[in-house]
Amino acid sequence: MSTNQLDFAEHERALGEVFVELASVSDHFEGYSNPHALRVAKLSDEVARLFKLARQDRSSLRMAALAHDMGEVTMERDYIKRAGSLSAEERLDLARHPLIGEREAARSGADRGAQLLVRWHQEWWNGAGYPDALQREQIPLAARILRVADAYAALTDGRPFRPALTEEEARKHLAAWAGLEFDPRVVQAFLSLESIAELRSFAPAEIKNAESGNGNHEWRKEPGIL
Repeated sequence: MSTNQLDFAEHERALGEVFVELASVSDHFEGYSNPHALRVAKLSDEVARLFKLARQDRSSLRMAALAHDMGEVTMERDYIKRAGSLSAEERLDLARHPLIGEREAARSGADRGAQLLVRWHQEWWNGAGYPDALQREQIPLAARILRVADAYAALTDGRPFRPALTEEEARKHLAAWAGLEFDPRVVQAFLSLESIAELRSFAPAEIKNAESGNGNHEWRKEPGIL
């Protein structure tokens, strides 16, 4: 390994430690029961590996995964943790958080690639996301990967306003929204992952043991809130 490679690895390690700490703060604010951002980073990296993303692109993706909720933390809005649908005004307000997150990621030392992934992590495959209403391949592959990993990790962890879904339920959700919210190819790759600890669901035991297919578990299906 060359000196430049060693310097890059050391810089990435040191910066990663900073963002792990910031991710912990974000997870606490968001009300996740478990380390959400770390799960998103690991799941994103596993899918990126399947797509053979370059090392620098994978590094930017991991950084963005750790930083993706920084905008919501900076905004400090109580409705993020509240049960029930958002008002039109709240939805417009929430749509600002990727832009704020991009700015905060820059202030914290993230590279430009990671900053843009934070900006675009709420873009939808069909163009219904935000802040730039990008669609299909206009959205960088790494951002499409981050969208899927973030959704799965959020759905399988408990929030103040809803319980976690089971792994089976979360997988069905990804498949159902492929072609709408998610890139179908990314969903296909994600669903091929096996034997990764970060895939586990934190659904209560009584939900995991219940008969599958009852369709009784509800969650808020709005851009930016899962």
